[in-house]
Amino acid sequence: MNVREAAAALLGTVSERAPLSEEWPDLDVDTAYAIQDEALRQRRARGETLVGVKLGLTSRAKQQRMGIDTPLLAWLTDAMVLPAGVPVPSLIHPRAEPELVFVLGRRLAGPGVTAATALAAVDRVYGGIEVIDSRYADYRFTLPDAVADNGSSACFSVGPVGVPPSTLDLSLEAALLEVDGQIVDTATGAAVQGHPAEALALAANALAARGLALEAGWLVLTGGMTDAVPLRPGSRVAAHFSHLGSVTLTT
Repeated sequence: MNVREAAAALLGTVSERAPLSEEWPDLDVDTAYAIQDEALRQRRARGETLVGVKLGLTSRAKQQRMGIDTPLLAWLTDAMVLPAGVPVPSLIHPRAEPELVFVLGRRLAGPGVTAATALAAVDRVYGGIEVIDSRYADYRFTLPDAVADNGSSACFSVGPVGVPPSTLDLSLEAALLEVDGQIVDTATGAAVQGHPAEALALAANALAARGLALEAGWLVLTGGMTDAVPLRPGSRVAAHFSHLGSVTLTT
């Protein structure tokens, strides 16, 4: 299997499959990002538009659940945006997690980006929910598998309330995760690398190592604040933020 074939295989997966690393034992992270980039190229060729990036595995809750201790980056396109009121599409085994979402006001390029310089590039911050959906059976994968699979990305929804980040202490911004009327988890922005701006700086510096940058207008999903919860048919999942309103998804 080569990079192009691996990307096409993952894009064409509509049910659980074995991790790539079982067929490609020496798959490493650099090759996995090449697969991710090739998958983006194929998606853009079929009409999708790049709108930003997401970080994955930025919280200890997610790292512990997945047995992985290194954050990752993945691409966001317009086809992944879930407008308010639109049900989550049919997926393999979707899970939902609350996130803090940045919209960049200017280009942010590493290396050497700090949390402070990263936050200065942000125009607005929103609350959101990301729906993840690994192509791999039982969410069983190595870090390269997860990177190649674009961070288990499926879709995401951004809430209606956006404010300048300077008006909030984002490390203390809380999210309550509700499933079918019951609060099942809670966390603050500090769960994301200590402060979500640290995750943003990490993204800029990691992209710089690949000769890339975060562009003005892009969305950046900073990573799940809590562990992700399964989305069952007929479920209603909501994230309630301290100052950023609420986001609700139905299946």
